Amino acid sequence: MISLKINNIPVYVEEGSTLLEAARSIGIKVPTLCHMKHISELGACRVCVVEVKGMRNLVAACEYPAMEGMEVFTNTPRVLNSRKTTIELILSDHRQDCLSCERNTNCELQRLSSKYECDSKRFQGATVDFIYDDTTHYLIRDNSKCILCRRCVAVCKKQQGIGAIGPNERGFATHIGCPFDLQLGNTTCVGCGQCVNVCPTGALQEKPEMLRVQQALADSKKYVVVGYAPSVRAALAETFDMPVGTNCQGKINTALRYLGFKQVFDVNSSADFTIMEEANELISRIQNGGKLPMFTSCCPGWITYAEKNYPELLDNLSTCKSPQQMFGALVKSVFAKRAGIDPKDIFVVSVMPCTAKKDEKYRTFTDGLADIDAVITTRELSALLKENGILLNELPDSETDSPFGEYSGAGIIFGATGGVMEAALRTAVSVLEPNARVGKLEFKEVRGLKGVKEATYHVAGQEIKVAVVNGIANAKTVCDKVKAGECDYQFVEVMTCPGGCVMGGGQPIRATFVKHKDEVAAARASVLYNADKAMYTRRSHNNGSVLDVYNEYLGAPNSETAHKLLHTHYHAIPKYTKE
Repeated sequence: MISLKINNIPVYVEEGSTLLEAARSIGIKVPTLCHMKHISELGACRVCVVEVKGMRNLVAACEYPAMEGMEVFTNTPRVLNSRKTTIELILSDHRQDCLSCERNTNCELQRLSSKYECDSKRFQGATVDFIYDDTTHYLIRDNSKCILCRRCVAVCKKQQGIGAIGPNERGFATHIGCPFDLQLGNTTCVGCGQCVNVCPTGALQEKPEMLRVQQALADSKKYVVVGYAPSVRAALAETFDMPVGTNCQGKINTALRYLGFKQVFDVNSSADFTIMEEANELISRIQNGGKLPMFTSCCPGWITYAEKNYPELLDNLSTCKSPQQMFGALVKSVFAKRAGIDPKDIFVVSVMPCTAKKDEKYRTFTDGLADIDAVITTRELSALLKENGILLNELPDSETDSPFGEYSGAGIIFGATGGVMEAALRTAVSVLEPNARVGKLEFKEVRGLKGVKEATYHVAGQEIKVAVVNGIANAKTVCDKVKAGECDYQFVEVMTCPGGCVMGGGQPIRATFVKHKDEVAAARASVLYNADKAMYTRRSHNNGSVLDVYNEYLGAPNSETAHKLLHTHYHAIPKYTKE
């Protein structure tokens, strides 16, 4: 431990701590823009400068080490004036359409400008020629609002291991872009949206589909139905000032009906269908000498990553569609037949924690119809509710509709890293050991935030070795081992976003100083695990509604009918393309 003083207050911190951490340890918040703990600690924005006695220049608190006997001041006139000038210089090259910006009232630059009473027009003059990229299905990059904090660059390269964007040019012409200024969709980008979650301004946002949804709801010829993912119920409440880790599932059902949806379903239900297909596909591969290990196929970011980086492993991917795509296919087939509605008149909306899901909806079609018609993120649903004056926190709870509103606990935990693996194991073990009185229910070895989790289970006289990849940056390690024949896994789960879907690129944006991301991930995941514990039915193959659909329409899992409706295929994609 070392001792120093901050604003004349004695401070004791571990050696190696930064001045930012030292100040925070005694309840003093030094403002930051570029800083993200353990990911981006550059001191590039210069907003966090502090004064150190005996030093001529101000230092960046986020990267300057605390030293024995140091005297630090965080709020002297010199410090405050420096921060104000820095922010005003940033504003001079920033498009200030704040009132109509996606991030209005939730913008870190806006918040700091107000705090330091900045003059937005103090420095006026030339501006950079801004790049606007809306060429992907999932993301918009608007460099007129970029402040060059490089947080998006750091999270893309360091956290995700992708490196699709970075600083181009030098000096005044510096801008964040793709290699050779290619369009985003023509690079290594997998659409995870983690860059959106860390952007302090409106320079990055998901490609909005709220207007399409509103138009469909207003069209009397459309029968508009909606389904939402497990992770939405674990995060939407945060946007209405409820605590992190609040389960607002019942209120979501009511809110969606208030918006005018004819049917409110739950994608947990189609997650159970996914397990029925995926678990049985795994068993078939193990018993019949199929391609192993089998990788999960629920995460579209992971699928894109595999198609761009490991085309030789595409046969290892499960052929199952994701729960989102299965949901749409089932609604436009099974529900349409039961309700006597022409599938062409059904407009299916999914609410997802993920930006890559917006791209995935273009992947699969059934009988010439898109499985999913529109995808909105958790953030977009929040905006839609607020636009319509619906106060989520004041709504009564209600239930989802049949047949795709009933689900098991296994379907709920899909949103947390390890959840798909655990759900599949619950069913696979029960199928392989049908005579066991009580099959294993909780597979806690695959839970948690470790980068790669491994476990071995002894089932029906054989060993099943599994791995769970948490965050796409860790996928390379496992994929390289599989390619080299250095591992003997039978089943591998990969989730692109660290923490799983609960931390997806479409979830509520939280300022970096509010809570560490692991705390948020754990709190949101606890919503799903607690809901699972409270369920009477906790295995997908015990979901009565799912079994009814198999008996009436699909036959057995992996049947010809099930394959036509619930399975897909993959193709290699070049990492970089000109068009």
